[in-house]
Amino acid sequence: MIKVIGVRFRPAGKIYFFAPGKYQVSPGDKVIVETARGVEFGSVVTGPKDVDEEKITQPLKSVIRVATPDDIRKEEKNREKEKEAFSICLEKIRKHGLEMKLIDAEYTFDNNKVLFYFTADGRIDFRELVKDLASVFRTRIELRQIGVRDETKIRGGIGICGRPLCCHTYLSEFAPVSIKMAKEQNLSLNPSKISGVCGRLMCCLTNEEETYEELNSHLPSNGDHVTTPEGLRGDVQSVNVLRQLVKVIVTLDNDEKEIREYKASELKFKPRRRKKDVKLSKEELAQLKNLEEKNGISKLDDE
Repeated sequence: MIKVIGVRFRPAGKIYFFAPGKYQVSPGDKVIVETARGVEFGSVVTGPKDVDEEKITQPLKSVIRVATPDDIRKEEKNREKEKEAFSICLEKIRKHGLEMKLIDAEYTFDNNKVLFYFTADGRIDFRELVKDLASVFRTRIELRQIGVRDETKIRGGIGICGRPLCCHTYLSEFAPVSIKMAKEQNLSLNPSKISGVCGRLMCCLTNEEETYEELNSHLPSNGDHVTTPEGLRGDVQSVNVLRQLVKVIVTLDNDEKEIREYKASELKFKPRRRKKDVKLSKEELAQLKNLEEKNGISKLDDE
C-alpha cells in the first residue's frame, strides 16, 4: 500500500495521483506538482489515502509544494493570458486558411508550453501555424486535436433536461454508451431525443441502466406469451417498467379478445433475455442508421 492524494487540474477533469510527501493537505487545497506536461497548478479533490501499488502508474511524483498566494496570483494571471493566446491563435488560423475550429487555449503553470485544443473533420497540416505561433509566444507550442465530446466537456452548456451538462460539471471520464441502453429504458430511438449537445448518445443513459436492467429482468417483452392468474393464455401488449405492470391481450372462452392489466409477479412467462441478447427491430435499426449518419458515428463508437 502507498499513500496518495488525488489532484484535478480542470473542473470535472480526470483525477491524478501524487504522493503528499511531507505536506499535510486536504480536499480543496491548491498544490504545485510536476506532470508529464511540466509543472502544474492543481486542486486536491481526495485527501491522503492508502492505495494498492498495482493501481498506481509509476513513477509516482510527489507534491512540490502547497500553493502560495503568489502561486495563486500567477495561476489567475495565466488564465487571463489564455484569453489573449486564444484570440491570437484564432487570427493565425484565419491567416493560414486552415479548416479547424479552435476550442481552448491553456498555459502550463511554469509557462513552458501553450496548448491549443481544436476540432477538425480530418487531418490538418498545421506545421506553419506552429512556427508562426512559436515566433509570437517564444515558448513551446502544442496543438491537440480533440473529439466532439471533449469539445462539449471543455465548453459546457445546458442539456435538454435544463441542467448544466454532466460532462462539464462532474463526469471525469466518458462512460461507454450503447444504443441498446435507450431500448432497454423504452426510450424513443429518435436522434433528437437521445442525443446530447455534442451530437453523440447522451452520457446520462448510463445513470439508470443498471436499475432498468434489473427491473426488466422481472418483466416479459412485448409480444411474449404469458399465462394469467386465471389460467388464460395471452400476448403482452405493453409493459410499465417502473410500476411493474403488464397489459395482456387475453382470449376469452367465447374467442373474444380483451386487454387486461396484471402485476408482473402474477404472470407466468419465460425469463426475459439478457441485455446483451436484446435485438433491434428493422424499424429501430433504420433509426439507428439515421442516428449514425446524422452524427457521423458508428455502433462501435458508443458500444
